[in-house]
Amino acid sequence: MANTAEIDLRETVLSNSSFGPTEIRQLSEAISADFSCFGTLRDAVAELEVREDRSPATAVRLGVCYYLLGRFDQALETLSNSDGGALAHFFMGKTYFARDDHRQAIACYEAAQGAGYDADSCVLGKAEALRYAGESESALALLDGLFGPVEQTAEYLYQRAATVAALRSNLDEQIALYERALEADPSHPGVLFGLALENDRCGNDELALNYYRRAADGFPSHVGVLLNLGILYEDNQNFEGAQQCYNRILEVQPNHPNATMFLKDAEASDDQFFDLEAEKASDRLAQVLNIPVTDFELSVRSRNCLQKMGVMTLGDLARTSEQTLLSSKNFGETSLVEINEMLSSKGLELGQFAEEGMDVEPEIDVSHLPPDQQTILDRPISDLNLSVRARKCMVRLRMNTIGELIRKTGDDLLESKNFGVTSLNEVREKLTLFDLKLRGD
Repeated sequence: MANTAEIDLRETVLSNSSFGPTEIRQLSEAISADFSCFGTLRDAVAELEVREDRSPATAVRLGVCYYLLGRFDQALETLSNSDGGALAHFFMGKTYFARDDHRQAIACYEAAQGAGYDADSCVLGKAEALRYAGESESALALLDGLFGPVEQTAEYLYQRAATVAALRSNLDEQIALYERALEADPSHPGVLFGLALENDRCGNDELALNYYRRAADGFPSHVGVLLNLGILYEDNQNFEGAQQCYNRILEVQPNHPNATMFLKDAEASDDQFFDLEAEKASDRLAQVLNIPVTDFELSVRSRNCLQKMGVMTLGDLARTSEQTLLSSKNFGETSLVEINEMLSSKGLELGQFAEEGMDVEPEIDVSHLPPDQQTILDRPISDLNLSVRARKCMVRLRMNTIGELIRKTGDDLLESKNFGVTSLNEVREKLTLFDLKLRGD
């Protein structure tokens, strides 16, 4: 059976038969079923490269295959010099998107649509690019403009769910859309990734691991899927599995910086030992404590009071006493009952970690910063655009703001599992962009 898949794949690449969305899907499905077929694709492309009689249509076939192999520069060069047709423009859009050039991706999707490529697919591609460009409202407007059978497809439901997630407007709607998308296509990698991320964020490690694994079976695999799966494997002391994830990325993108960095850390972790169950319990608690209070349906009064007090996460509430809440203006017994019920749903209690909240944090020198720049300290750590691993370590350390981060020393950060010297250097580099540094540096 594997041999048949390999023969079919090779023939699809090298034959002069039709080559379109159906054939490209077949290539992806063959590699998804057996990743060793990736080598078959690579060898077939090598044969196609040396052909002297390449037609413009053959150039499109080669360019698409370059995209599948992760050779994005070659894909763009080849596709831009092909037949100028709809398929070429569409996969130029996908290639630009893979390179994080979202504006060029949108332009290519529009060109593909103008050249006759499936309009719904082009609009969905544009919506995704807009979302990644930080224009989620515009992405949602595009999705609102689609009607008919496309609204029941997994891709549409996924894009809508991911856009709702980016807007953080309605968690229930987001999950409902993901579940509908999964019913439409149980193997849709984007849907599986979205559900994995949500469960990962909430500390549901087993579910997250299951969804990441299923998402990783798809091809081309989302780099974020493999990175996050690798990190979860490391959390479970499965360093071999982690290395396989990072190597899969490097096989497609040999110079990927995060995969290279994480692979070194995973290889170096083989001789380190942890209390696995204790670490997993600690990780789950840290993730729960970092859930924003905005994820819950609270009354307007409760929400406003928490906002005025600077209470952003469940962890903030667990470090806040009942007396402190009641001392806030307009915060009464009704709001207190509401807050307690919310915490109880996650196995927490008000003031559970109040002693931690009473700890005196070390002073930091911000005198060299102008007044308007000192507000940087209140910005979320996410504004540093750290790697997945570094961000996860911030969760474990229960840090939310840049100000909390710079109160830590390098040694404090290195105490977190999977936070190695490479991640420490990354944090230091990001902080220098704001003219900041860790305590003691």
